[in-house]
Parts: sequence; structure tokens; C-alpha cells
Amino acid sequence: MDVFRIGSFEIRNRLFVGTGKYSSYDVMRAALEASGCQVVTVAVRRERLMDKEGRSLLEFLDLSKYVILPNTAGCFTAEDAIRVSLLGRELLEKQKNPGANWVKLEVLGDKKTLLPDPVGTLEATRELVKEGFTVLAYSSDDPRSAVRIKEAGAASVMPAGSPIGSGLGVLNQHSISLCLELLKEGDPSYPVIVDAGVGTASDVTIAMELGADGVLLNTGIAHAKDPVKMAQAMRHGLEAGRLAYEAGRIGKKRYATASSPFEGVISYIPGE
Repeated sequence: MDVFRIGSFEIRNRLFVGTGKYSSYDVMRAALEASGCQVVTVAVRRERLMDKEGRSLLEFLDLSKYVILPNTAGCFTAEDAIRVSLLGRELLEKQKNPGANWVKLEVLGDKKTLLPDPVGTLEATRELVKEGFTVLAYSSDDPRSAVRIKEAGAASVMPAGSPIGSGLGVLNQHSISLCLELLKEGDPSYPVIVDAGVGTASDVTIAMELGADGVLLNTGIAHAKDPVKMAQAMRHGLEAGRLAYEAGRIGKKRYATASSPFEGVISYIPGE
């Protein structure tokens, strides 16, 4: 079984799937099942956790099957993200879910780009680590920012493939490769999850072929015309990308290389 670890958490499936933006809870449940995921992310803020009828999203998740990864989506300051993280831990402790002691940290810079605030992310990471959290921190694809977040104590750094919900895929493969190289320098097992911007299965495959340990996505499935089929596609895309990375791609060359050698080929001349 292809297993990796984030802090004390043992991860058996490398696709992390969000629970927001679905047309209904029934569609969400079917898509999560089709994705094969083990870890599902849940926004802790009340306006995201509760629907108009006052029903909690957690009521529609099989908590014996999924590990919940609380996230601080919608937080724009370190203080707000820390408060929401503590609320999430309290909520999941009551549910006796093993996800109580970790958090996907998002400290956003503005509502237009939804890119991370690097200073706020560092501040929140340091404080949450002191509080005993296993922090998975959403980052830009800037390698130096990613390294600073790791140095602040994050158990995993999650560089963005592209802006949240954009569907643009992995826009800068070179930057993601540098993030992977620097974050794993001296510690090849350090987990790096590509987060945000996935639009379709090939985006997941590309992230995994680069050497990412996993991919986190939400909108790419939830807003697809058929979320359940797209969840299946994402699942297979991740598996294909992981296999390709492990197999090792051939080197890129400027010119063609014949599949069969020219030397030693017997030429046929008509009439001879």
C-alpha cells in the first residue's frame, strides 16, 4: 500500500477532497465516494459549515470512514485563523474524529486573488505549532516562502498550482519543482501537497508527475458538469501521475530519436 505520513497521520490515499460548493449533500457524498479519498477538508467557519436550514455538513459525512481535515478558509488574519483552528479542534474532539489535532491553514491576502498572506501565514503557523497542531499550510508557489513556512514548523507545505477555484491547473511547473526540491532537501520524506487551481484530471497527473506527495482540490470536482464522473477521473489521474513519477520519465531532447536503429537495416531494392 502506498502510504505516507504527515506528522502523526498515516495517509493511505494521496487525493485530498474538499466538501464545499456542491449542489447538494447527496452529490457531495457520491463524489467523495467516487474519488476514493481518505481525507476530506471541511471549512470551520459557521457560515460555511452550516446550511440555510441549520444543518451541519458533518451530519452528511461518514466520520468512521473519513478523516476530517479542518481548514481556515475565509480567514484574512493570523488571529482569525488561529481562533477558527481552535474551534475546529474543539468541534472534532466532540465527534471523536482523529482530525481534531491537525489543520489546513489558510491566511488569505485579499478577496480578489485569494492568494496567501505570507506574513500572516508565518505568524499563524508558529502559534498553532505551539498549540500542538499539525499544520498543513497553504502557500504560494514561491520557493523561498515555502521554505520559510517549513522552518516555522509546518508539517506540510501546500503550494498553489494556481489561484483557488480558477481551474487553471499547475501554471508554473518550474516553481512547483523548485518548491519540491528545496522543501525536501535533506528530508526526502517531507510531505508537499499541491493545493488549489485544479480543473481536470490532467492537472492532477502533472502535479504528481512533478513529485508532489498529494493533491488537494474541491472546485474542479464540485463544479464539474458531472461531479461524480470527475471525481473518478481525478482519482485515476492521481494514480497515473504517481506511477509515472515512480517509473521515471525519459529525458527531453531537442531532436527526434528513432525507435528502431538505422544501422544494420537491410534495404530492399526492387528487381534484385
